[in-house]
Amino acid sequence: QVQLVESGGGSVQAGGSLTLSCAVPRIRYGTECMGWFRQAQGKVREGVAFIYHDGGVTSVADSVKGRFTISLDTAKNMMYLQMNSLRPEDTAMYSCVASSLFKEYCSAQHWVSADSAYRGQGTQVTVSS
Repeated sequence: QVQLVESGGGSVQAGGSLTLSCAVPRIRYGTECMGWFRQAQGKVREGVAFIYHDGGVTSVADSVKGRFTISLDTAKNMMYLQMNSLRPEDTAMYSCVASSLFKEYCSAQHWVSADSAYRGQGTQVTVSS
């Protein structure tokens, strides 16, 4: 079992920034594809951004392009989501995820087909106007 642990959520005013962190016990061997989902209250879960273990960003949602940046520090086994120019509509529970998906399928669209997938407990991000 792979346990993912998020940190860095909180409350911020619109236009502000936050950085989410996710500790990944191992990068490879079932966790090659990593990313972030978010789910706002009463809404469908949305894939935010995804990255492969080689550092290649494989998918970024249109709703956050140009504002959010996903990155990896393999030396520290950490994944990050830098969120700038935050908007009230970014308010959601953010969860980091990892799976065995191949690079060409490393995205929210293919997540349900992963042989193995792991998810953290989530961290709340609240953006006030």
